Amino acid sequence: DTYSTYNTLMHITPEKFYVEACDDGADDVLAIDRVSTEVTLTVKKDVPPSAVTRPIYGILGTIRLVAGTYLIVITKKKKVGEIFSHAIWKATDFDILSYKKTMLHLTDIQLQDNKVFLSMLNHVLSVDGFYFSTTYDLTHTLQRLANTSPEFQEMSLLERADPRFVWNGHLLREFAAQPEIHRFATPVMHGFITMHSCSINGKCFDWLLVSRRSCFRAGVRYYVRGIDSEGHAANFVETEQIVHYKGSKASFVQTRGSIPFFWSQRPNLKYKPKPQISKSVNHMDGFQRHFDSQIISYGKQMIVNLVNQKGSEKPLEQTFAKMVNSMANGMVRYIAFDFHKECSRMRWDRLQILMDQLAEQQDEFSYFLVDSDGKIVTQQEGIFRSNCMDCLDRTNVIQSLLARRSLQAQLQVNISFLFNKLEEAFSWADNANACAKQYAGTGALKTDYTRTGKRTQWGLIMDGWNSLIRYYKNNFSDGFRQDAIDLFLGNYSVDEVEPASPLHVKKDWKFLALPIIMVVAFSMCIICLLMAGDTWTETLAYVLFWGSASFGTFAIILYNGKDFVDAPKLVQKEKMD
Repeated sequence: DTYSTYNTLMHITPEKFYVEACDDGADDVLAIDRVSTEVTLTVKKDVPPSAVTRPIYGILGTIRLVAGTYLIVITKKKKVGEIFSHAIWKATDFDILSYKKTMLHLTDIQLQDNKVFLSMLNHVLSVDGFYFSTTYDLTHTLQRLANTSPEFQEMSLLERADPRFVWNGHLLREFAAQPEIHRFATPVMHGFITMHSCSINGKCFDWLLVSRRSCFRAGVRYYVRGIDSEGHAANFVETEQIVHYKGSKASFVQTRGSIPFFWSQRPNLKYKPKPQISKSVNHMDGFQRHFDSQIISYGKQMIVNLVNQKGSEKPLEQTFAKMVNSMANGMVRYIAFDFHKECSRMRWDRLQILMDQLAEQQDEFSYFLVDSDGKIVTQQEGIFRSNCMDCLDRTNVIQSLLARRSLQAQLQVNISFLFNKLEEAFSWADNANACAKQYAGTGALKTDYTRTGKRTQWGLIMDGWNSLIRYYKNNFSDGFRQDAIDLFLGNYSVDEVEPASPLHVKKDWKFLALPIIMVVAFSMCIICLLMAGDTWTETLAYVLFWGSASFGTFAIILYNGKDFVDAPKLVQKEKMD
């Protein structure tokens, strides 16, 4: 019985995929017809003995590409730990299986397109941070789970999951329509989960951190900003800190999300593109929708806006403050703190100013607490909604400080002097890195402070390096990353009969010619400098000519920066903003 450690077996024949769940003693087997794509239940004895058997850890779902339908399965997993004796897994490898047995029905162009779409799916699946459990609902906070009905408890994990945090919701839509096969579907969340057993002053407790990334308005840093018409904010992440101490459980929840009105910041080769606030739409509709849904989910809102209050970020801060005022909702409060100005020249101790301003509000919001008998002692009455521009680096620093203050209240100890020893500090930095890699393509900045409570010179150097990589990725590879996410989440559907694929966008002559001219001119300039002419005036003339040619071309490229970056091809982002 070589497969006893696996909870699911897959049997493959040329006609069907059979999926057998080994761990629940049921005789049911899921049969997926590779020709009609129909999904039905059958029994073990119907699986042909000639089938090729392989172990899998769950079904991620199905997706239609140019070559037809594909089944995506989890092939490797790693145990993260246990939440109240439920095993939590990280999915680390996947397989994309074609229903069709050959590709002979495709033209060369279709084959090429299919390859690109497959590489997009593989790209999304290669990004670290997919988690699942077969017995525990990872998409809800402890407070949401405690306030549910008996009917909710009876539902399958797929039915009861919060759709905001199920990253394979689109891939599982056919499974969702058939309740009898729900138990074969694995809802997967994207984000970060870590857990540690800690001890402070002889108090032993389990410490968990769960960040859930929303799949609505998901994407990469510069292509997805602000909100959509439904009020979904870009880079929206719900982060829950859970403390399990002597049988009682405490949870403190915070959110982060892009500034919630319509604005964009398209890459254009400049280091920091200027943010543009849309002039043609009514911002209040989406803004109101965003906060209505936040209040339903979390109660009172304390907005912590950390953007610069001068330069290109200033209009965003002013608009945000104005809109909160004109919405005049007593449930929504606003505070602005110019993080970069206040903490300039390494004065990070000044963060205490903000923490002091938020202390009273945090005590009022409290946290969720259940005692060892399962009785609810306190509920969290409101939430801190933090944002900066990316909702990554500055946001993460503030969230870690608020979480630490909550932890002190829950354990009723002063942990600041033990801070450096506590895994909590390191895990917040790991959380920052996971969220940053998923949105900006590199690890987070300022993690030296989150880890050690101090800003260091080495931390500054690492920030510079990460910023350079971000610059490259945001300008030259993020279009592909955005397309991959849109395909995976179903914002774009492949149409098998579509004659012209959006993947083939003709670049005009500028795109190829200008960079070549610039490189040639710059090389000639260097050559003229190294191989001096007969007279210095002649040399100077050559150097000036080639130098101005390379500089001029560079200026034209920068001026047309939007044409030179890697832009998404599948979903017109301009229409979405």
